[in-house]
Amino acid sequence: MTGPSIEVQNLTVGFETGQGHRNVVRNVSFTLRPGRVVALVGESGSGKSVIARSLVGLTGANASVRAERLAYGDRDLLDLSAREWQRLRGRDIGFVLQDALVSLDPLRRIGKEVGEALDVHGWGTRKSRFERVIETLRHAGVPEAASRAGQRSGELSGGLRQRALIASAIALEPPFLIADEPTTALDPSVKAQILQLLIKLKTENTGLLLISHDLGFVSHIADEILVLRHGEVVEQGLASQILHVPNHPYTRMLLDAVPNRASVDNRPAQLASRTAPVLMEAHNISKSFGGNGHQSRKVLHDVSLTIREGEALGLIGESGSGKSTLARIAMGFTEPDSGTVHFAERPWNGSGKDAIREAKRRAIRSDIGMIYQDPLGSFDPRWTVRKILQDAIDTRPAERRADGGTASQLLEKVRLPSGALDARPSTLSGGQRQRVAIARAIATHPRLLICDEPVSALDVSVQAQILHLLKSLQQELNLSLLFISHDMAVVRQVCDRVIVMQSGAIIEAGDVRDIFAAPRMDFTKSLLDASTMMEVPSVGARV
Repeated sequence: MTGPSIEVQNLTVGFETGQGHRNVVRNVSFTLRPGRVVALVGESGSGKSVIARSLVGLTGANASVRAERLAYGDRDLLDLSAREWQRLRGRDIGFVLQDALVSLDPLRRIGKEVGEALDVHGWGTRKSRFERVIETLRHAGVPEAASRAGQRSGELSGGLRQRALIASAIALEPPFLIADEPTTALDPSVKAQILQLLIKLKTENTGLLLISHDLGFVSHIADEILVLRHGEVVEQGLASQILHVPNHPYTRMLLDAVPNRASVDNRPAQLASRTAPVLMEAHNISKSFGGNGHQSRKVLHDVSLTIREGEALGLIGESGSGKSTLARIAMGFTEPDSGTVHFAERPWNGSGKDAIREAKRRAIRSDIGMIYQDPLGSFDPRWTVRKILQDAIDTRPAERRADGGTASQLLEKVRLPSGALDARPSTLSGGQRQRVAIARAIATHPRLLICDEPVSALDVSVQAQILHLLKSLQQELNLSLLFISHDMAVVRQVCDRVIVMQSGAIIEAGDVRDIFAAPRMDFTKSLLDASTMMEVPSVGARV
């Protein structure tokens, strides 16, 4: 663990806004050494990413960065020019951005993305740069690296995209790496693979600054943890102390919000009855994509399921297992190649002679609502919350308009103040946006809510609030839920029954407690093992 360190003493970062200067990070101090991991944890808006960007000169032109000391070895980082920052980024400090799908250029091949740092710093020859790219992809755990280098980000799974992003950050073998939420929205098995990759880099003497709201992930790699709230450190110390003997109430709140096997299995029994009427039924659904010169890929194989009134059915599986495609078919957005879907004993979706025109579905379209993983992407950015909700209200059938509630009443139902009505979604926090998405989904008085990864990108405390809200609304409105998630603890917390999918097929199904207590299939066992591994260990030891 030799070599220069990154020293941060009383870092304060502010921005010029329409209301004047505003400090978003205040008096933060830590030292990042080779072969050590410092983790920054806290809710959205706590300043974690701003701190990270301060260390690579990416805070933006309207930012002011002040510190008693901000240095890499004996090099002062406070007064670097744009050109000097460019020389430092990638060579001395690698930076892994949060969202791999957005951070990778969809038009460029992965090899070009990974090789960009080599090009910028004039490393080697064209041939040696190509060889280095393949070597780096392999080092990052990308299988078939040579062929993957020729693909674009949209052709890769979430886990492979994240590995490619890490590869681009370590191509020049920088002694330090900043990873900003490197496992957001990844399956537990892929998350475990990324963890092993980062542990490998740590053992190779790389210093890591890890930013994450996933405390289970942090617990397996961090040496030191800083807990941030509203731009200030409320608790700082060794990871073992912070995770098991936290002093600050905010830290304890974050830890208590993490769903884990013990706390979830002790919850009260679910209320759904096995004798309740079937609300939605899918029979033998199959779906392929491709054709027109491209190789066809079958994403669903003869899938059947039922959802009863008032029931929460969980759908779990890795990325690419067909979960979201099945959700789109259940919504009537995508037509299956074969099979049928019935809703409330009426034909809802099918193909060929069983195909249903949208005009025929329209009469009961409002009976099904959907909550998306990325609410911001599902909103018109020009609309206010009031207009978003009013647009949903206006689609109610005539017989429901009188008693369906106003936009203000919908916000009250999802625990948001009426003052949010005139805000645009981009000005709201992630948790507030998800509440607006839920308000929009229930505006038509649906009987079924399809939830596609509704909490995967949220902080643990906000995630706990949203899950509690969904369960409360389910009971209050007698909603059925089709709940799609890769987070096993979340599914265990919300659902009555669970379906496990692998490669487009259902491999296991049953009561959630039975499946999680005694899974029959090796694949289900591996998902559960990976999920358990990501929990904060020895959680019961906390006082």
